[in-house]
Amino acid sequence: MNWSALEALLSGVNKYSTVFGRVWLSMVFVFRVMVFVVAAQRVWGDESKDFVCNTAQPGCNNVCYDSIFPISHIRLWALQLIFVTCPSLMVVGHVKYREKKDMQYTASHKGTHLYANPGKKRGGLWWTYLLSLIFKAGFDAGFLYILYHIYDGYDMPRLSKCSLEPCPNTVDCYISRPTEKKIFTLFMVVSSAFCILMCICEIIYLICKRIQKLIRRKAEADRRMFAESHEMTPLAAPRSEFRSKASIRVDPTASIQNLTNIKTEEGPPPKK
Repeated sequence: MNWSALEALLSGVNKYSTVFGRVWLSMVFVFRVMVFVVAAQRVWGDESKDFVCNTAQPGCNNVCYDSIFPISHIRLWALQLIFVTCPSLMVVGHVKYREKKDMQYTASHKGTHLYANPGKKRGGLWWTYLLSLIFKAGFDAGFLYILYHIYDGYDMPRLSKCSLEPCPNTVDCYISRPTEKKIFTLFMVVSSAFCILMCICEIIYLICKRIQKLIRRKAEADRRMFAESHEMTPLAAPRSEFRSKASIRVDPTASIQNLTNIKTEEGPPPKK
């Protein structure tokens, strides 16, 4: 296995992942890939050689083995790891495409950048990242269902009955180290289920964060619109400017006769 390529893939995907995405990567590449490479292959390495049925009929062992193990756990998990890790390359490829597009735009527009940060989850990259999470959770769930459907659960029976031709009758078949294989099977199933949970949590986190951002933008737009439509108008001129210098304060209770006498005592208005 090329560990340098695996390390480059880890660092490349981690750069654009959230906290849930980093936990998912740790689970996949440490608890699943490492266990698969180091231990699981050795546990299932003798499944065909040490599979025994209590008959000497030629071909009976092969037919019963194919019936009990229609697909090897090792090959099924290898396919699962390939399908689960491939969607992460969608994000890396999209970011590389945006970086290349930004470089071309910068070269033709005198240093102006098309993206402030090509790796930031905005626009199309947000949808690519969300789609990759859906694919990863879907592939894991699909392979768990296939494993459950093929083997009628995640148990590893110590004894299996087989009555297929060319077996002369119903024979008893035994697999080697069934307890150890059951433990590894349950470990891989639990780790896959935990990875599905991390993908679901990350999907919910991204959607909630996107909704929160949209709500914040709408609130800011409403505040700006309210401020523009309710600007303060200039204050009216003081009443003293509209009052004539010759105006007098009149008692509203005074009679018309008294008002006439007051004007007569003051004399005629000055000539212009």
